[in-house]
Amino acid sequence: MYRREYTSDWDFRDSNTKEYTHCYHNYPAMMIPQIARRLICDFAPEGSVSMILDPYMGSGTTLVEAAIKGIDSVGIDVNPLARFIAEVKTTKFNINEVEESFNYILRKIDSFDISAWKYVETDFKHITKHDYWYSKENLIKLKYLSSVIDSMEFAATKSFFNLALAETIRDVSFTRNGEFKRYRIEANKIPTYNPNPFVLIADKIKRNLDGLNNFLKDASEFTVNISDCNSVYEIPHSLLAKESVDMVVTSPPYGDSRTTVAYGQFSRWAGEWFRFPNAKNIDRTLMGGMPKKIDSIDTVALATELEQIKQSDIKRYYEVTTFLDEYSRSIENVAGVIRKGGRVCYVVGNRTVKDVQIPLDYFTAEIFEKHGFKHEITYVRSIPNKRMPSKTSPSNKKGANVSTMTEEYIVIMTKL
Repeated sequence: MYRREYTSDWDFRDSNTKEYTHCYHNYPAMMIPQIARRLICDFAPEGSVSMILDPYMGSGTTLVEAAIKGIDSVGIDVNPLARFIAEVKTTKFNINEVEESFNYILRKIDSFDISAWKYVETDFKHITKHDYWYSKENLIKLKYLSSVIDSMEFAATKSFFNLALAETIRDVSFTRNGEFKRYRIEANKIPTYNPNPFVLIADKIKRNLDGLNNFLKDASEFTVNISDCNSVYEIPHSLLAKESVDMVVTSPPYGDSRTTVAYGQFSRWAGEWFRFPNAKNIDRTLMGGMPKKIDSIDTVALATELEQIKQSDIKRYYEVTTFLDEYSRSIENVAGVIRKGGRVCYVVGNRTVKDVQIPLDYFTAEIFEKHGFKHEITYVRSIPNKRMPSKTSPSNKKGANVSTMTEEYIVIMTKL
């Protein structure tokens, strides 16, 4: 099969994963920057590297690391929150304008009068069950912060502050800490649960401002192009010409976007507040999000595992085959934009379904091989600090929990 090397060299156990603008906003299952950085440094293909692609960019880790190296990049993601985070993280804001705008926000916070704002007309109908998820006082304060940001003199800085607001919106809700899914805290805790949006957003802006300063000091000249196209169906020539990409550094979905890593539920807080398109149904648009009756997948690498799942639970089998079918079509489209000699680095996880582990690293290598790539090596790393839930349901049944994946597989391929 495909050679794996188990090593602690890729664990980065004690590393600071919040350097530069990586500190801006949490996101589920984020690839740590040290992995992207090392892949770009150690596995750059022969010849010059002028274009890096991340076809499942999430919050833009690879794009930030490419920017620091002065390499142009393209990032693709169907999740509007992911695109928003990545855009802000890779923007060279004018630091003086940001600092002046921050001081303006602090002044407006100091002058806030909730007794006056209680009578200001507010409409929260676009936010699902807003009175269930938020206190009335915090809804008013969040609305006030939105109006302050909208009124700032330097319009170019608004996205910087709205991203801090996006994180604050989730943090002051009644959702449980450490959860991707929308689970409300216990009812008896709600009367005493009263986080202050003003304090939280100020802390986040200070943190982000430090990250921006460091990014501006070290980032070279670069361009970033962020797209909402779906690589399952196509990567438009207007975005990337055939064989124009030197390197792909990415961490694709593992096939559990509707269960373990609920990107859509995590993104819904900001999505509804900012009225992002399709905010309530993001998980259905993600890879494998709408299961179909796909009876078979052309694979040797997963043949045994798929048969075991099929015999155990046909519904879960169709969920897995739908994901694998769409994943393989995405790989075909990614392969088409990579130049000869170009390199792909996929950081994948091998999820477990019905007590059967699915070796997605083998499948990834197998599909790329079908499109003219050679497998170089797969590194296996433990994941001490990736933002993943510690427990997950093996059968999507409430209360039936097992430990989730503790290893990742870094698959390195070269186009022949």
